[in-house]
Amino acid sequence: MDFVGKRKIFYTLSLILLLLSVISFFVQGLNYGIDFMGGTLLQVEFEKAGVTNEDVRTTLEEFGLEKSSLQQSEDSFIIKALELDKEKRGEVLKSLEDNHGKFELLRNENVGPVVGDELKRVGIIALVIAFVLQIIYISFRFEFRFGIAGIMALFHDAIITIGFFSLFQYEVDLTFVAALLSIVGFSINDTIVIFDRIRENLKTTRKVDLAELVNNSIKQNLVRTFNTSFTVAVMLFALLLFGGETTYNFALAMLVGVICGVYTTVFLASSLWYDFVPLVNGQKKIVKL
Repeated sequence: MDFVGKRKIFYTLSLILLLLSVISFFVQGLNYGIDFMGGTLLQVEFEKAGVTNEDVRTTLEEFGLEKSSLQQSEDSFIIKALELDKEKRGEVLKSLEDNHGKFELLRNENVGPVVGDELKRVGIIALVIAFVLQIIYISFRFEFRFGIAGIMALFHDAIITIGFFSLFQYEVDLTFVAALLSIVGFSINDTIVIFDRIRENLKTTRKVDLAELVNNSIKQNLVRTFNTSFTVAVMLFALLLFGGETTYNFALAMLVGVICGVYTTVFLASSLWYDFVPLVNGQKKIVKL
């Protein structure tokens, strides 16, 4: 396949996806969870052994709280839900006792929106730092044009993942931020492998069309790229099916990001670098690295 020759098709597709993501973000926004919006945190430890996540979540469904974050450690459960008033919290706790036996209430507190705003700020700072460090690393290891192409590909993956969660209104919490950071690391890893192959081919190849060299470099790593991403996708799909509500959004964000990462690695990043190489006498000049 002529990846470079058909790059404008992939550029157009990416622009459409990016436009949809941006429109959805500004029109619908993100569905922030308790970590960002504030809410109620309850921690209970049951006297009776054998209470499961499913048991507690079934009880929460009676109050429309089935999507609450739920973490279990032996017979102790941490419940993070939308902010509940004192009366509603009492009803939830009474229902838990009626259905699953007596328990000790370890924590009963509200997480205010001020904490949520701070988490938003820290999450954004973490992403910015990750992008800056990536571009410095790629520029140092290769050259600045590679760094710019790589970062543009990473922005592409991050924006589309955010747009996907905005479009379908999946809940965004701290695990989503962790997933975005993981996507950045995973995606750039595959991209760097192809960049490295381009660099090696530039050193060993003489008098070859640059577009052909880029296409050959992509093809030489194509099987590796798909195999690596496929094995990760299988694990994430299993986590989606069997991991439960707590890890669902993390696995979903990672799966979307991995798919985007394969697309940008194969169809965008190297083509962007090719477009950044200057023309000399109407032809692309091969840059010796």
